[in-house]
Amino acid sequence: MIRSELDAAGVHDPALRDAYQQCRMLNAEHGRTFFLATRLLAPQQRPAVHALYGFARRADDIIDDFDDTLGAGERAERLQRLATQLFNQLVQHQNSGHDPALRAVVHTARRYGIPWEMFDDFLTSMRMDLTVTDYPDRKSLERYMHGSAEVIGLQMLPVLGTVGPREEAAPYAAALGKAFQLTNFLRDVDEDLQRGRVYLPADELAAHRVDRELLGWCHTNRRTDARVRRALTEQHATTRRVYDVARKGIEMLDPRSRPCVEAAYTLYSEILDRIENIDFAIFNQRATVGTGRRLQVAGVGLIGAWRARLTHGR
Repeated sequence: MIRSELDAAGVHDPALRDAYQQCRMLNAEHGRTFFLATRLLAPQQRPAVHALYGFARRADDIIDDFDDTLGAGERAERLQRLATQLFNQLVQHQNSGHDPALRAVVHTARRYGIPWEMFDDFLTSMRMDLTVTDYPDRKSLERYMHGSAEVIGLQMLPVLGTVGPREEAAPYAAALGKAFQLTNFLRDVDEDLQRGRVYLPADELAAHRVDRELLGWCHTNRRTDARVRRALTEQHATTRRVYDVARKGIEMLDPRSRPCVEAAYTLYSEILDRIENIDFAIFNQRATVGTGRRLQVAGVGLIGAWRARLTHGR
């Protein structure tokens, strides 16, 4: 399958094919829902999406590897080396290093005209994770999410294609990236606490008399305090509104790409449903969409993708 995808994408250099293949393996292993959605894209689109995922994963692993021997300073140095290597290869056209994630993402960025600035914004947010553990208000969290989530949607946009001017679809692509990340923030409150981080606006939590100490109590006791439940309900509603905005952009995409984005939209938004269904008991269980449901959504998407390719070409 990977060979046919790379052939369709016009990737023939053996080293580059190997780099893309490694990115695909990372996506399949660590981003199962996202990877499932990529199967609905046209074959020639998939390698680029895997490359973008592979690079993002490469940076994320530097930040969130649970290796206790690595301090913030060492992580910052590794992230800076990654940024420098990407800049040198993408902007300065230096052929240095053999990192497969870099090799593939540089090729993808050049092919689709993805600018360095988007990667720089992403890496800026990754650096924030080394020093920032709380966000006092929505505005400060939005600054973080621009680089960590919105630019991911913007990077994807030229790969997905649009039926009109790309700049008109851009705000909705950014909103979709933000909606997915806000969903992760809600689902992963307990896990993020273990890393010493809270990705919820402190002032909005405080309106319900919730602070880090109370969240820590919920973690220790594996229970969701009533005040925390009310705060999470409000965050849940805010995230739903972002999904409502993002949905308007799906019709702006190339018809071949819509089934993929529809599937991702459905599966991620259903994580919100699961969080609500378990009454926000996120400290003793993980809200997930079951395999059967994921395959059902993928099956519907596959039919839509097949029809779109017949109508609009592969």
